[in-house]
Amino acid sequence: MNVFRGPTQFSAGPACALTIGNFDGVHRGHRALLKELKDGAQARGLVSCVMTFEPHPKEFFSPEQAPPRILNLRDKLAAFADIGIDRVVVEHFNSAFARLTPEEFVSEIIVKRLNAKWILIGDDFCYGAKRAGNFASLKAAGEQFGFEVSSIHTVQEGGERISSSALRNALAIGDMDQASKLLGRPYGISGHVIHGQKLGRTLGFPTLNLAVANHLHHRKPACSGIFTAQVLGLGDKPLPAVASLGVRPTVEDEGRVLLETHIFDYNADVYGKIITVELLEKIRDEAKYSDLDTLTKAIASDAAHARNYFQKKSYV
Repeated sequence: MNVFRGPTQFSAGPACALTIGNFDGVHRGHRALLKELKDGAQARGLVSCVMTFEPHPKEFFSPEQAPPRILNLRDKLAAFADIGIDRVVVEHFNSAFARLTPEEFVSEIIVKRLNAKWILIGDDFCYGAKRAGNFASLKAAGEQFGFEVSSIHTVQEGGERISSSALRNALAIGDMDQASKLLGRPYGISGHVIHGQKLGRTLGFPTLNLAVANHLHHRKPACSGIFTAQVLGLGDKPLPAVASLGVRPTVEDEGRVLLETHIFDYNADVYGKIITVELLEKIRDEAKYSDLDTLTKAIASDAAHARNYFQKKSYV
């Protein structure tokens, strides 16, 4: 899969089948659209292309009110690659891009830069400044410039629309089973293992640490708390673990969000490696404890809960 930072990185290449969106979560609704894009591209002899945005437009216009990210960019790109998309254009969303009229967006981006011959969009797609463009105007532009436009209906789960908002709500309340249903897979976060304060070692629970929300556009995690988890990327199979995602109120008050994961019966130097931590079950919310002894007892209880989860699973 080829990744381009904005359409200006390349001149119009091979004609493409294009879809456009934020695709936060790459949930089952997104995957249905992306699979149809891939299949339709192959049938038409086109390369499949996804155009997405960084930052999310809502983060650009109103960062304080923007919803939390479900996936970081690495995980979103990995999901696109897993589906088999040929090309991804990550457009830097800024003032100049936001000012493009629907007509400019079509002529300059879709036609000149991306060389799109077929566009597949969701039924709620809008584009251009003030979201003034819609399916009808895009279809009319296609007749003018010679590209085809199709839409795909919303995918539903239990009679309700599968959406990033629904997924975000499930994660916010810690309903990891519902989140997994909407995603079609467990909710996971990947990143490089970084050095921490090494406090877990002194408490008897060494952890692998991932920085989750220390960037302007990633300061709010989609969920937080203590979780039964499993770690991918360190062996042939997932490793059972217990994880804490949040701001660590007992030992740190700077607001930095970390994902700390204790893998059971595991001891290896993996600093710098990329791992994925899948959150399988929420055990409880974060809590602030009066001393480290009380914290240690809470961690031990959480670890016992998570071990019991995996023991039960092995007998199913």
